[in-house]
Amino acid sequence: MWIVHLLFYIVFAIDVLTASVIIFVERENAAVTWAWLMVLLFVPIGGFILYLLFGQHVSRFRLYRLHSRNSDLARQLVEVQRERLEQGHLNYRDPVTKEYENLIHMNLTAASSIYTQDNDVSVYTDGKMKFEALLAAIREAVDHIHLEYYIIRADRLGQRLMDALVERAKAGVTVRLLYDTVGCAWTPRSFFRQLEDAGGEVAAFFPSRIPYVNFRMNNRNHRKVVIIDGKIAFIGGFNIGDEYLGEVERFGYWRDTHLRIEGSAVLELQAIFLIDWNSASTRPFEPDERYFALRRHSGSVGMQVVSSGPDSDWEQIRNTYIRMIYAAKRTVYIQTPYFIPDESLLTALKTAVLSGVDVHVMLPEKPDHRWVFWASRFYLGELLRIGVKCYLYRNGFLHAKTVVVDRAIASVGTANIDIRSFKLNFEVNAILYDQGIAGELARAFERDLAVCDVMTWDKYRRRSRMTKIAESCARLLSPIL
Repeated sequence: MWIVHLLFYIVFAIDVLTASVIIFVERENAAVTWAWLMVLLFVPIGGFILYLLFGQHVSRFRLYRLHSRNSDLARQLVEVQRERLEQGHLNYRDPVTKEYENLIHMNLTAASSIYTQDNDVSVYTDGKMKFEALLAAIREAVDHIHLEYYIIRADRLGQRLMDALVERAKAGVTVRLLYDTVGCAWTPRSFFRQLEDAGGEVAAFFPSRIPYVNFRMNNRNHRKVVIIDGKIAFIGGFNIGDEYLGEVERFGYWRDTHLRIEGSAVLELQAIFLIDWNSASTRPFEPDERYFALRRHSGSVGMQVVSSGPDSDWEQIRNTYIRMIYAAKRTVYIQTPYFIPDESLLTALKTAVLSGVDVHVMLPEKPDHRWVFWASRFYLGELLRIGVKCYLYRNGFLHAKTVVVDRAIASVGTANIDIRSFKLNFEVNAILYDQGIAGELARAFERDLAVCDVMTWDKYRRRSRMTKIAESCARLLSPIL
């Protein structure tokens, strides 16, 4: 019997110690703190293990630092543009952009995101078209190819990509591939070895030091970025796998949004890749002119590239979403697979509706993560009560991460509308200041309405009691989902 008492006291001591760390050392916001305390209360030993795996923060490890010379150069560029912005010396190719100078200033100041307006942008909402464009660009590469993806499957699409990369590597093109360890947990290491054998370089983001145990699995590299020859870049929601072509029965057609970019914004994505690669690889590369050559471009799309993650001082992508919503005068279109907003974003949406802005939110009808699905439905109800128009996409799976405001500005990238994307994952979005591209994204949203069911407040209130219980429980854990 004394053994049982001893075990009880040990478990109690572990829980108290873990709770103390959460409350006094980690200094989380209240919602996250209470969520972890609930886990410790209801799952004593398991909760401690879950906290070790999912509750640790990467920011204190200070992994992301540019070389001081390059950091100084970046600060100089930011200061020069901020001074021009504050003095009213920036001339915009799209005159409507003038109305969003506060957003540009915020991203410039908080995220060191340079505003460029010489970009050409193509929008892809279909996986087959996106991957054909990507593979075509890879085959034409002459100097270097840089890729980072959260998920890379060893399936037919994954092999097509690998074959194209191997061919370019054998032709003398420098190929660097960065993959996320957790996202590619089921991809055999031998799959990537083909590229290494051809002369390419491969690195894993936050790899596990102990088999089957990864104490940094909570902070994942969720970015999907490709840079080719420092001239062409791809960014958006598509990972690499057959499901993203709509060829996996569980999901059906895969609806996502991705961009192909030419212009100065490519160099911003190149800088993000450089930092990610140099933090993960034992073979870093320098930010020399080979990768950051300045060129004249004939494009006209204004853009900022905004990244965020647990290494950031600010949750900058979340702040960008909030600032965009507060800037809305007529319409807000949101597409996201997961909808777990924090209180500040939820307040921004409610304020927009109460101010007469027409807010539309589109979510997938089918779940891919059950607890996240239930939590999303809970927050959906918060908006339905005050008049937000909500739609459930039923033509397969909706994975797009898109926000469009007044058909004037838009965001496309890797960040979902959830606390994980805002706080825990490494994400990157392109903020587009262009009526043409924003209008194209708005029209894509409107076309999707034809394959959506409208969710009304009356329909929502009629859901089953078990569904309501599941949503309420998921909502309590939403800060750590």
